[in-house]
Amino acid sequence: MLLLAVPFLLFLLITWQVLADGPLLRLDERLSDALVRPDRASELLSDLGNVETAVPVLALALAVTAWRLRATGVDRWWLPAAAGAAAMVLVPVLVAPLKAWTDRPGTPAVPPATGYFPSGHTATATVAYGTATLLLLPLLGSPAVRRCLVALCALLILGASYGLVRRGYHWPLDVVGSWCLGVLLLTGVALVSRSSRRTSAGSPSRRSGPS
Repeated sequence: MLLLAVPFLLFLLITWQVLADGPLLRLDERLSDALVRPDRASELLSDLGNVETAVPVLALALAVTAWRLRATGVDRWWLPAAAGAAAMVLVPVLVAPLKAWTDRPGTPAVPPATGYFPSGHTATATVAYGTATLLLLPLLGSPAVRRCLVALCALLILGASYGLVRRGYHWPLDVVGSWCLGVLLLTGVALVSRSSRRTSAGSPSRRSGPS
């Protein structure tokens, strides 16, 4: 429960500060001023959070996971992939109303507009790459390969987040808020996936009996 409580409370704190124009926003603005340097590299990194980039990666991981679990005779082979897909669908469902509610203006680097908190691109990258990693990890036998996958996931999420802030598309707190949302969604995916595998391991497979 602590894994859920910490990001949830942090998200509530940041949201409250955005709504109340609290002191954290002054620090956020100063940090943004120090970090924003729009360039081609930051633009490319921010693209890692695009739906067109992140979702196909997740879709491939969902397909591989479902195929491998079905091939090994897991009863509810479809459940982890379904949980991952549901988490991705929940990103716009949660982010869009939050953007409308908080109505936060953008940085000076973007045209005047509102609705920048939380960052949809960061949430997309966090959930897409994070879910792909969570689902693929149990299918990998080599500890070294698993470590490489986790490192790649972290680099993709942090790269997208840094690019969004460096380019000026989002304030740093927009990104941190989306990390919190992402952790909550990823925890749900991990719990469902673990429960599915544990249940299947504790019961005989439909394919393991005599044919």
